[in-house]
Amino acid sequence: MTHQSALTIAGSDSGGGAGIQADLKTFSALGIYGTSAITAITAQNTRGVFAVEAVSPAVVSAQIAAVLDDIAPQAIKIGMLASPEIVAAVAAAIEGYRGPVVLDPVMVAKSGDPLLTETAEAALIRRLLPRADVLTPNLPEAARLLGRAQARTAEETIAQGRALLELGARAVVMKGGHAETESCIDRLVTASGVVALEQPRLATRNTHGTGCSLSSAIAAELAKGADVEAAVGRAQAWLHGAIRAADRLGIGTGHGPVHHFHEVWT
Repeated sequence: MTHQSALTIAGSDSGGGAGIQADLKTFSALGIYGTSAITAITAQNTRGVFAVEAVSPAVVSAQIAAVLDDIAPQAIKIGMLASPEIVAAVAAAIEGYRGPVVLDPVMVAKSGDPLLTETAEAALIRRLLPRADVLTPNLPEAARLLGRAQARTAEETIAQGRALLELGARAVVMKGGHAETESCIDRLVTASGVVALEQPRLATRNTHGTGCSLSSAIAAELAKGADVEAAVGRAQAWLHGAIRAADRLGIGTGHGPVHHFHEVWT
């Protein structure tokens, strides 16, 4: 029997808390064999991003082709893409892929540093958003994709989720971490309706990599065969545990990472 695997297409985080590193840790924590295609190298730590160098589109394409040709992952997660040329390369490389795709529109790092150019944003909307089985924007990212002000109410959040469905995504997880509410509510918006997934808001500054980890956790659950609603629910519950345990790690002096292996390490 072949073990389930997933592919992450994203940037590298030298601090280990986000990007490719977070995705591979998430896959491993959830029992999925992880493969990767690196789109950019970043020099970063818990305090900020200090340098970014994109990988050539040809090498990005070659990495994806090598994995798809031999390992045939059950799901793909897409994160940081850096440039319109890389967006185009990724779109072309996965054109024949028939499994579920989770797209995390990574635009800005936790530190506030930009990770996607404006021209790349337009390419992402045009080339990859219609390929997404699950789109996972936070509230600022959703607003930016739509050219609107950030949603402030549940009604505005749901309306923006539905607008993103109209752009081609089959399901949208409107992440509630940036909302000013006592609890954190992620809303799964599909053509069938809206499911609100609520967790207590945790008092910690160690939330580096939460977006990457949630999207890769959803991909991991989809790779196991879960439907979208079950995958999102399990991923959110797992991530909440990783945030709750984050302070135990004590990594860095800024926004530290979540604890991907909170269910494994003692």
